[in-house]
Amino acid sequence: MSLPPAPPATTSRPVAWLRRRVVDPLLNLLKQGLSPGQLSLTVALGVVFGLVPFLGGTTFLVTLTAVRLRLNVAAMLLVSHLLSPVQLLLLIPLLRLGARLFGTGPAPDLTIAKLRHLLAHDLGGAFSLLWRAELGALLLWALGSVPLAGLLYLGLRPLFKRIIARQAA
Repeated sequence: MSLPPAPPATTSRPVAWLRRRVVDPLLNLLKQGLSPGQLSLTVALGVVFGLVPFLGGTTFLVTLTAVRLRLNVAAMLLVSHLLSPVQLLLLIPLLRLGARLFGTGPAPDLTIAKLRHLLAHDLGGAFSLLWRAELGALLLWALGSVPLAGLLYLGLRPLFKRIIARQAA
C-alpha cells in the first residue's frame, strides 16, 4: 500500500499576507491597462504621501493628487496607507527637527515633558511650539520627498515594464 502524496508546502503567514494584500492588488492593476509610467508614478507618489508628517492629511492629499494627475486613486491609497507605521515612526523625529528649525531663542526641543508643562501653564505657547514644529516637519518632508519620488519613479518604471512584458508573454 502506497502513501498518499504529501500536501504542497504552504508559504509562511507573513509572506502570504504580503502577497495577498500588496503584490496581488498591484499585479491586478497591471492587468487593468495602466502603463508602467502611470503605475510607477502611482507607487512613488503613494510612498511620498504615505510619509507626510501630518496625521489625517494622507487620504486627502492622495485623493486630490491622484484625481488631478488621472492616476489610480485606489492604488495610491493602498500604497500610502501601507506606509502608516513608517509615517508614525518618522513623525516625532520630524517634529523635533521642525521645532529646532523654526524655533526662536536657544534651541527649543520638543519633548513630552516640555509639551505637558506648556499645555498646563501656557496653552498659547504649546500651540505655537506645535505649529512651528509641524511647519518645519512639513518643510523637511517636502525637501526629502522630491528626490525620493524621483528615485522611486525612475527605479520602478523598468521593473513594471518587465512585469508587464512577462504577463503579456
